[in-house]
Amino acid sequence: MADIVDCVVVGAGVVGLAVARELALAGREVLVLEAQDAIGTGTSSRNSEVIHAGIYYAQGSRKARWCVEGKALLYAYCQERGVDHQRCGKLIVATSEAQRAKLQDIARHATANGVDDLVLLSGDEARALEPALECVAALHSPSTGIVDSHGLMLSLQGDLENAGGMVVFNSPLAAARCQDGGILLGTEDGTELLAKTVVNAAGLWAPDLARKFEGADLSQLPTAHYAKGNYFTLSGRAPFKHLVYPVPEVGGLGVHLTLDLGGQAKFGPDVQWVDRADDLVVDAARGDAFYAAVRRYWPALQDGALAAGYAGIRPKISGPGKPDADFVLQGLEVHGAPGLFHLLGIESPGLTSCLAIAKAVRVAVENPAV
Repeated sequence: MADIVDCVVVGAGVVGLAVARELALAGREVLVLEAQDAIGTGTSSRNSEVIHAGIYYAQGSRKARWCVEGKALLYAYCQERGVDHQRCGKLIVATSEAQRAKLQDIARHATANGVDDLVLLSGDEARALEPALECVAALHSPSTGIVDSHGLMLSLQGDLENAGGMVVFNSPLAAARCQDGGILLGTEDGTELLAKTVVNAAGLWAPDLARKFEGADLSQLPTAHYAKGNYFTLSGRAPFKHLVYPVPEVGGLGVHLTLDLGGQAKFGPDVQWVDRADDLVVDAARGDAFYAAVRRYWPALQDGALAAGYAGIRPKISGPGKPDADFVLQGLEVHGAPGLFHLLGIESPGLTSCLAIAKAVRVAVENPAV
């Protein structure tokens, strides 16, 4: 006999926890099923921890809208809850005259996305902020920052539990069936739950998990693609207080410098398409290509200063050579199963957007399409 529950969220990464918290605060009974033995063991713990401003995403896209909204919500939440964060700002740097015009294009695109605080700097003005920097011009994004992602997830989990919710670990979902009266879930240990609402927030595994839901139309489900991002850490302390991004090139944002809350610098991530979501070993040889890229804006980088750090996997739903896909929130109008919601392709800026994504899911749950 299945236990009856109100809401089940699958996945205890930062987005799953934010969604579960939002639903619990709205008065719902919420259970989070997590396959691993701790929160945030996937993409949520293997990223740059950057709070993005919302500069680059396609105008009108969910990524753009949820990033800008989520950034404001996240800063307010971290301030209120004492989650460690820093509004350190970012410099997007042009290292050649040919790139100077691109900064103007980036600024116009950002303004259209609702990012209204960018400041165009000359090379001298940029070096006044960062003396070690080499560039001809830069865009300053003061609302870009960094956050303790694990501290954030612990706070979200605490809010969820204070509102009566619960996270159940070591509970991978084995089977699911959409039927009259709810969605029947079966975990690998044989537990059965009958839920009124299910939110699939399984990150890297969300597309494959969505295919387990018998009785739902699976024809609109995208294929999972895995874009590995390798990071290399800098030995010693970096001479930078801001994050530093080169002007984007075809295929990505380039090798950028990010900082953690202790001031440690790391470079990356690059893009390496892989076949498995657990391919997390960093090939030290990939660091060779980082030196030339970084020296375009930091010529003083010394040989041997970079060490293999860590890798994360972007949960993409578009493959190599394809345009980046937008965030996907699938509900009844797509798959025909009442109470079922899939979050798919929640890559960057998923961390920044987590509270905005949670609000969007709550609205969708409360107002299902007919």
